[in-house]
Amino acid sequence: MPASNTARLTSRLTDDAALPKVDQDLRHLMDAFAEVLRDIGESPVAERLPWPRTDTALVATDPDGANTWPEDPHDPLATRCVEARSIAFQILQQAEENALAQTRRQVESGGALEADSGSWEQVLVRLAADGWTPEEIAKALGDIRVEPVLTAHPTEAKRASVLHHHRAVYRLLVDNENQMWTPGERAALRDETKAALERLWRTGEILLEKPTVEGELGIILYFLGTMFPQVLPWLERRLRTAWTRVGFDPKLLDDPTRRPRVSFGTWVGGDRDGHPFVTPEVTAWALEQLSAMALENLRHRLEALAAGLSLTVSRQPAPPALMARIQALTEDLGAPGDAARSRNPGEPWRQLVNLMIAALPPAAGPVPEGHYRRVETLMADVDLLGDTLVAVGARRLAMRDVARVRTLVRSFGFHLAVLDIRQNSAFHDRALAQLLVAAGIDGGADFPTWDEARRVAFLSAELASPRPFVHDGERVGTEAASVLGCLRVVAERVRARGTDGLGALIVSMTRGLSDLLVITLLAREAGLLHVEPGASAACRLPVVPLFETIEDLDHGAGILEAFLSHPVTRASLERQRADSGAADLVQQVMVGYSDSGKDGGLMASQWGLHRAQAAMAEVGRRHGVRIRFFHGRGGTISRGSGPTHRFVRAQPFGAIAGDLRLTEQGETISQKYANIPTASHNLELLEAGALNATLRDRRGPPSDHGLGPVMDRLAEVSRLRYRELLEADGFMTFYAQATPIDVIESSRIGSRPARRSGRRTLEDLRAIPWVFAWSQARFLVSGWFGVGTALETLRADDPDAFERLAETKRAVKWPPLHYLISNAATAWASADADIMRRYAALVDEAEIRDRLLGLILEEYERTRTSLEAIYQGPLSKTRPRVARALDLRAPALEPLHRQQIALLRDWRALRAAGKDHQAETRLPSLLQTVNAIAAGLGATG
Repeated sequence: MPASNTARLTSRLTDDAALPKVDQDLRHLMDAFAEVLRDIGESPVAERLPWPRTDTALVATDPDGANTWPEDPHDPLATRCVEARSIAFQILQQAEENALAQTRRQVESGGALEADSGSWEQVLVRLAADGWTPEEIAKALGDIRVEPVLTAHPTEAKRASVLHHHRAVYRLLVDNENQMWTPGERAALRDETKAALERLWRTGEILLEKPTVEGELGIILYFLGTMFPQVLPWLERRLRTAWTRVGFDPKLLDDPTRRPRVSFGTWVGGDRDGHPFVTPEVTAWALEQLSAMALENLRHRLEALAAGLSLTVSRQPAPPALMARIQALTEDLGAPGDAARSRNPGEPWRQLVNLMIAALPPAAGPVPEGHYRRVETLMADVDLLGDTLVAVGARRLAMRDVARVRTLVRSFGFHLAVLDIRQNSAFHDRALAQLLVAAGIDGGADFPTWDEARRVAFLSAELASPRPFVHDGERVGTEAASVLGCLRVVAERVRARGTDGLGALIVSMTRGLSDLLVITLLAREAGLLHVEPGASAACRLPVVPLFETIEDLDHGAGILEAFLSHPVTRASLERQRADSGAADLVQQVMVGYSDSGKDGGLMASQWGLHRAQAAMAEVGRRHGVRIRFFHGRGGTISRGSGPTHRFVRAQPFGAIAGDLRLTEQGETISQKYANIPTASHNLELLEAGALNATLRDRRGPPSDHGLGPVMDRLAEVSRLRYRELLEADGFMTFYAQATPIDVIESSRIGSRPARRSGRRTLEDLRAIPWVFAWSQARFLVSGWFGVGTALETLRADDPDAFERLAETKRAVKWPPLHYLISNAATAWASADADIMRRYAALVDEAEIRDRLLGLILEEYERTRTSLEAIYQGPLSKTRPRVARALDLRAPALEPLHRQQIALLRDWRALRAAGKDHQAETRLPSLLQTVNAIAAGLGATG
C-alpha cells in the first residue's frame, strides 16, 4: 500500500492480540453499516459490501465478482456500491487504528518495555542501556523541539463534513471498549453508531465545488485549535508514564522546562507557489484567524484556571512577589486592571489570573498599552503563579492546573501556529524585474536572464542601500504587486506584534545564492529589513532555501556556504536570534521529498536527500550556525513518507540537533491526528525520535559503515533507469492515457491548481497529482522504478558489495539503508501488475502501449528478484505485515479499478467527440472511484 498510513498501521499488526481485535472491530462496524443500508432500502448495496459476515479471520473474500457487480458502469447500483466501498475502507482503517491504540494500552499496563517501536519506553530503555543517565536524559528533554507544519496540499479527497462524521464513528468505537456498559447502554451505543454511519452514507464524499483557501484553513484550525490542545496533556502523560515504567526518578521531570516543546506551523494562507488565490488579503485574514483562535483558547483555559484557584489569604499568606505583580499589572492596565482586581477580594491567585485575562492582546491591530505584546511576558506570569503556589505548599495545584496552561502557552502562544510564506524563485525574479523597470534601472527587465555573478553583485550592492525602488501607491507589474502586497502585510504584523506567529520566507526552486538575495531585497521594499548605521541590513524573518530536485540537492551545500558567508545573512541571523531569544544562530533549510522523487525516483531521491543534509550540516558547523532542516514530506512513499520512527532514525549525523520540523500534508493530517490516542502516539514518535537522535549525535558521528560509495553507484544507476522511462518516446502519451491524471486534474480536492503555470508538461505538473495518478492505476513507479536495475547491476558487477549491503539491511545496522529498502519493498508490493495491464489497455497507440508497459513490467520483475535476494525469500513471506494488509484490501479494490477503467474509457470518448456536457455529467461517478480507491490505498498523492 503506497501510504504512510499502511506502513504505520502494519508495523505492529503481527501481534496475535491485535489481529483478532481488528477483525472484531471490523465486524462490529461493517455489520452496523450493512444494517443501516438494509433499513433504508439499500439491500443490494449491503449484499455487495466487502469482508462478508462469513469471514472468520482477516482474509478478504469478496462477493463482487464479474457476475454480481453491475456490468454497466453507469448503473446507479454500481455508483452506490462504489460509495459504500469508500466508507468500508474508512471503517477498516478505523478498526486498525483502534486495535493499535488498544494494543498500546495493554503494553502500557504491563507489557514489555520495548514492545512499541519508536515509543518513549523503547527509546528511554535503549538510551539507558547505552550509558546515558536519567539526569542527562532529563536535561536533554528541554532541548527538544518538534514542529509539524500542516499544509492543505490537494491530497485530502474527503469533505470536511465527512471527516467530522468519520471522527464520530471512531469515538463511538472507542466508547464501545468500556466493559461496564449494561446491555441497554450497549444497544444505545450501537444505535448511535448506526446513526453516524447513516449520516456518512447520506452525506456523500464528492466535493461539489473546489474548496477555498478559507475552507482549507477551517479544517486546519480544527486540528490546531481543537484537537492538539486536547492531545498535549495526553502526550505529557505518556512521557511521565514511560519515565516511571523504565525505573527513572519521576522527580527529575518536576522542572517544567524539562519537556520537549511541541509547536505548530501552517502553510494555508501563506503558500503562494503557483496558487493565485492566496492574495495579500487572504494572508492577513489567515494571520488574524490563527491569532483569534489561539487567544480564545487561552481565555477559556485561564477562565477555568481562575475558577479553580480560589485560594484565600485566610488559609495561606500571599507571597510578596505575587502581590507585587498584581499591583504592577493593575497599574499597567488602568481601568480594566482595576475592574479585574476588584473581583474575588482575598483570593490573590485568582486576581492575578483575572488580570492576565484582561491583558490578553486583541487578535488583530495594534496592541493597547499595558496588554501583553510578547507571549514571554504571559509565560512569566504563568510561571509566577506556579512558583508562588509551590511556595505555599500547593505543589499539586501547580503541577496539575498551572502546568496545563503553561503547556498551552508554550505550544500555541498568541498565534496558534507560525505561518510560512512560500513563493517560487522564478516568480520573485519577475517581480524584481518589474520593480527595476519601475525604478528606471537600465536592463532591469532582463534581470531573470542575468548570469549568477552579475545578479549577486547587483543584489549585494542594493542591499547595502536603504533606498526603495518604488514608494507605496506606485503601480507596478502583477508579480511585483503580489509579492510586495504579501510582504507588506507581514511587515505590518511585525511592527504591531513582533515576529511571533510568522514563520519563514521560503524560496521554492532555489538554484543559487541570488535567489535568496532577491527575496531579501524584496523584503527591503516592504519594510522587513532592519538597518542600523554602519551595520549590514538584517531581515527580520528567516530566508529559507527549498532544495527540491536532485540537481538542486547536489548543489545545496555550495549555495548554503555562499549564503552563510554573505554579510546580510550573518546580520539577519544575529537579529533573528535577538528577536527569538535563542541561544545559537539558526539557519533553516527546507528539503523537498516530492519533487526530488518525481525527478529521480525513490533511490536517487532518498540518497540525494541524505547526502545533501549531511553536507549542509557540515557547512553549518564550519560557520558556527545550527542548520534547522525542514522536511517537506508528503503522504506516500514516493513523496517521503514511511514509518515515522524509522524516518527519524534514518536522518544523517547532525541533521536533527534537537529540532525536527516537517510537513504534514493533506490526508495524512486526518490519518495521524483526527483522534486523540493516535495523535498523541504520532507526536510521541517525533519527540522520542528527536531525543534519541540528538543524544546519540552528541557522542560524535557513528562508525563508518563503508557503504557510501556503493550507495552513490546505486543512486546513479537507479536515476538513469528512472529517467530512461520518463524520457522515452511517447511517455507523456502513455502517462496521460494509462492513468486517470485527467480526472484528477478535473477533481475538486484542493484549492491550488495541479500545475504550476498551466503548461501541460511533465516539468510543470506538480508532484502530488503525478504520484496520485500512478497510485490510482497501481503503477507507483516513483516508489520503486529503477531500484531493481540498480541492485541487479551491483549484484552482477560487485557481488561482495551487494552481499555486504544486504547483510547490513538484514541486520538493521544502518538505519538509512533499512528505511530506503523497506520503503521500496512496500511501494513495490503495493503495485499490481495485472491492474497495470488493464490501465495500460486505455492507451490508444499499440506501439507506445506495448513498449512502455513492457519496460515497466520488466523493471517490476527485476525489482522483485533483487529485493527477494536481500530479504532471502518472497516478500509476501518475509514481510508478512505488509502482505497481510494488502491481501485484506486487494479483492475489495479490484471491482473499483474495473469500474474506474470502464468509466474512464467512456468519459474520454465523450470528450473526444466534443460532447462536453455529457462528459461533465459522468465526472461525479469517476470522482467517486477516485475517492474509493484512495480510501482503499490509504493515500492520494
